[in-house]
Amino acid sequence: MSTFIQELIHTGIYKRSQGRITRQVTFAAIAITLALGLWRLSETLKGTGFSERIPASEYWLPGALLVAGLWIAYRVVNVPSFADFLIAVEAEMNKVSWPTRTELFRASLVVLFTIFALAAVLASFDFFWRILFTKVLRIF
Repeated sequence: MSTFIQELIHTGIYKRSQGRITRQVTFAAIAITLALGLWRLSETLKGTGFSERIPASEYWLPGALLVAGLWIAYRVVNVPSFADFLIAVEAEMNKVSWPTRTELFRASLVVLFTIFALAAVLASFDFFWRILFTKVLRIF
């Protein structure tokens, strides 16, 4: 645990030139999630008695938490073990052969056709068994 605390205080960037895009996207996702949660906290504090007891608390409390959270998010993406994972993710993503627009369109059509065909098959099974069980229940 003390190593993690030391990493949060450290200001350097681990392997600065590697995995840069993946780290930036991960930081942005964490920051957006944090900002939306703290915005909701601000809205919640406006409707409580807490904001009347401590003036402007609906602004400074979420703001202080946002600053602390952004620093922690920045440091977390630079913790060596997590940064190495993100570097490896970016390296693997560079190896992926992405489909062209035409291939993507054709594959999407195949998936949609398969989904509708399976839905039709399941609907016909449902219809068959409903008719069968209705007739069996009428007999008994």
